[in-house]
Amino acid sequence: MTSNISVCGVCDHRHVTKPSVVWCSECDEGLCKDCQEHHSSSRNHETIPITEYMKLPVIFLQKAQFCNKHNEKYELFCRTHDCPCCKKCVEDHDECEDLTDIRNVILNVKSSTAFQEMEHTLLETAENIKRIRINREENLTSLAEKRKIVELDIQQFKNKIIEHLDKLQDEILKEFKEVEKRESTKIRQLLNFLTQKEKEISEYQGHFQNTKQYASEYQSFFALKQIENYIANEDDFIQSIVKEKHAHQIDLTCSINTSLQQFNANMKKFGDVLVTLSPCNIAIINRKHQQAQIIIDPLSSFDRIFLTSKQTIRTSLTNIRGGTFLPGDRMAFSCYQRKEVVVFEPKGSEEFKLTNIGRTFDVVYIGDDSLAVTSGGNTSSRQIRIVDINHRRVKKIFEIDSPNTGVAFKDGKLVYCARKNGLKMINLSDESITSITATEMSNLAGVAILGDRLFYTNKDDDSVTCCDFDGNTVWTYSDRWSFRYPLGISVDNDENVYVVGCHSNNLVIISKNCTTLRILLWKEDGLNEPSVVEYDRTKNKLLVANTLGKAFVYDVFRY
Repeated sequence: MTSNISVCGVCDHRHVTKPSVVWCSECDEGLCKDCQEHHSSSRNHETIPITEYMKLPVIFLQKAQFCNKHNEKYELFCRTHDCPCCKKCVEDHDECEDLTDIRNVILNVKSSTAFQEMEHTLLETAENIKRIRINREENLTSLAEKRKIVELDIQQFKNKIIEHLDKLQDEILKEFKEVEKRESTKIRQLLNFLTQKEKEISEYQGHFQNTKQYASEYQSFFALKQIENYIANEDDFIQSIVKEKHAHQIDLTCSINTSLQQFNANMKKFGDVLVTLSPCNIAIINRKHQQAQIIIDPLSSFDRIFLTSKQTIRTSLTNIRGGTFLPGDRMAFSCYQRKEVVVFEPKGSEEFKLTNIGRTFDVVYIGDDSLAVTSGGNTSSRQIRIVDINHRRVKKIFEIDSPNTGVAFKDGKLVYCARKNGLKMINLSDESITSITATEMSNLAGVAILGDRLFYTNKDDDSVTCCDFDGNTVWTYSDRWSFRYPLGISVDNDENVYVVGCHSNNLVIISKNCTTLRILLWKEDGLNEPSVVEYDRTKNKLLVANTLGKAFVYDVFRY
């Protein structure tokens, strides 16, 4: 492509500057009026006015017609690898049997079935996003209408009672509005995302129409390939909305306490606010299946996981970085700022503190009434201490060659995050150290173990990674819309991974092999910069702790 499409390419080669009035896609250059006449009489090339050529999307105009590697024009197309080739590229395709003249591939591409199908697919994708947006807006309206109905019912019921019910009424209305606000916030977050997606698809539709009208067959072919990739990603996004229940119809009801009919002053609640979900009823257009339908998978065990609050603990600690369950339903937390480990009784009261033990970052129970305590990501912190919680003292110190943050325990070995040195493992019996991976860890990384799999967080790119003990990456998940600044991490017996997002104020669960993600707890559930999550695989309990102030214990059920 010439460097300046507004200047005649032929004249420019003669060091003469004339404005181009037409564009020849075959020659890939602009032509002035004089050169156009000569060009028309000497070559049978189709030209278009330069003003119309300028309407083509920049992302398509920038697609090169010459091989980036050999700087020669593409002449062949390899159907095996779905890529264009110049004459020199053929050397890399010796075993490919399906090399075709590229002119045969791009011939009549704009009238091809694939081109027409892509136009329909763009329309369908835009329609699907619009349908979901409208459905969510209607759900917002219905929530507000239902709240008005409930308020009227409660008011009519209140008129039958006297002063004591006024207080109970205020409490239930406050709870109802909080639940409505929480559920409405979730919908609005999705609506904001859908509005952005509508703008994107509208831009692609405009690009597509200009390409269809003004682009050459060659340009149209490559435009088609780019749009195919974009549509594939958008289709995954649409299906994920349905599969992850983000588009489930949310409804609010209020169940009145029937005992209020025999009213007495000892009653504590007016009623309960209930949130119900019903399957998404939006018809998603999908030409590949020849009909409009919603793809809904049967509920897996992952989908059936839910939490019930068992206990809230007011720790009064600051900068909590680690937490673990102890035998007898006790708990231990490490406080980085105060350089101490604090043990709590089952009922949530503080039992004792371990101080003067040096820096403390993460903590893990290793059996025999002992804890392993890392010293943090500071470059001067290069020790791991073994603490006897029965005698309340440090009984052993391991001098290691790196800082250390998150830690996990298995079969007499500690796996710890060693900053620039990646993941390392120390054998507690012979003190030998093994390198697992050289991947640099963040200074607040957490790690968990299940079987032959390791799982660790990276706050710097908002990701969670699974690898084996040879350091081979199995999967990596990053979704800043779902969680941000991940710190603590744990895993259950089914290899579901639990992660707290410190900046997103939530707890998410990632299914085995990273196929699905759900948000289990929000800021409305009390999470405020959470840093710790620990799953007790023997009792199916979950410990979640904020960086400051509170910790929570949940029972984990599968219905």
